[in-house]
Amino acid sequence: MSAGNVDERGDEQEQVSPKTLRRLERASGELANASIEAIQQRLPWFQRLPADQRASVLLVTQTGVSNFVSWLQDPTEAIRLTAEAFRAAPKDLSRWVSLRQTVDMVRAAIDVFEQRLPSLAEDEPERILLTESILRYTREIAFAAATSYAAAAEARGAWDARLEALVVDGIVRGDAEESLLSRAAALGWEPGSEATVLIGNAPSDDPPTIVYQVRSRAARAGRPVLLGVQGSRLVVVLGEPSDDRAGHRAAASIAEAFGEGPVVVGPTVSSLAEARHSANDAMQAQRAVVAWPSAPRPVPAEDLLPERALAGDPEAERQLVEGIVMPLSDAGTALMDTLDTYLEVGGVLETCAKQLFVHPNTVRYRLRRIADITGRTASNPRDALVLRVALAVGRLAKSRGLW
Repeated sequence: MSAGNVDERGDEQEQVSPKTLRRLERASGELANASIEAIQQRLPWFQRLPADQRASVLLVTQTGVSNFVSWLQDPTEAIRLTAEAFRAAPKDLSRWVSLRQTVDMVRAAIDVFEQRLPSLAEDEPERILLTESILRYTREIAFAAATSYAAAAEARGAWDARLEALVVDGIVRGDAEESLLSRAAALGWEPGSEATVLIGNAPSDDPPTIVYQVRSRAARAGRPVLLGVQGSRLVVVLGEPSDDRAGHRAAASIAEAFGEGPVVVGPTVSSLAEARHSANDAMQAQRAVVAWPSAPRPVPAEDLLPERALAGDPEAERQLVEGIVMPLSDAGTALMDTLDTYLEVGGVLETCAKQLFVHPNTVRYRLRRIADITGRTASNPRDALVLRVALAVGRLAKSRGLW
């Protein structure tokens, strides 16, 4: 039902008289001030706003009140007039006044209007008409507010998505730390938070669906994430693992949001500034994981050191030499000789002991020492592969004078 036109029963309804409209125009400033006073009394958070922000809210309120008179004269202008109130506000209004707070302000203004407007009417029919008009106009204001906030949220979401993609791309490419950290801070990422990079296939061609799946799983795991879809590849930066077990559970949960195929997990680094190292290891591991068809999902990049070394990854070669070969070499030639012989005879302990001219218990003792030093058990097939490749890489590096 529109003021001054036809009601729901189809009966003609009188318009607000020109005399009443003039009263409303003269009273608009007083109504706006009364609305602001009611907002200040009922909403404590409003008093805590800086002066410039309170002034912006006052501008919106005054515009809404003055437009009410125009709306009474021509209800067909409802959408334009109500939206105009919010277009007059600063673009960042939605950042410091939430939609819930805006609704509370509208309610406070409605109470003021309901109390003061009826007294401006000429007679009882006009009082009824004004009361109904208030309800319809404030309904339009509420819809305009919701539309304004929805548009702001969409624009902010689109901007955040582009910024997030830039951050993830920068991590993968190894961009300068300062620009990366400033962008991540704008997204709410704590600069000192630990970070772990996961890389795998994207589950679909629909980025919003991918974002929802990853974020919902991250939320259940209680972990912040940054993600980027790069063609068919999905890159996720997972934050704040409280411990290794919790971090592994979170990575396993996030891995379920990836598409078919392997998902590799880079090492956890101390901050986002170091995330490029995790991303580099994960990238190299993703290229090499095809050489291990039975790799678990997700698979840590460090578990793919042999395949990465065979694929020519210098970082994997360095880790094998520094983590396995050099510690064994420092422990003495007996351990190196025992490991080399044990692997050459196919892991047969007695045969290894005969070739070394030692007792089998001596071989057992040395193998335990090797496991303590390297974290790898030579009798385990996978660990044996890692140790064998490490020895080969170590010899090649030594022949080139690299250690």
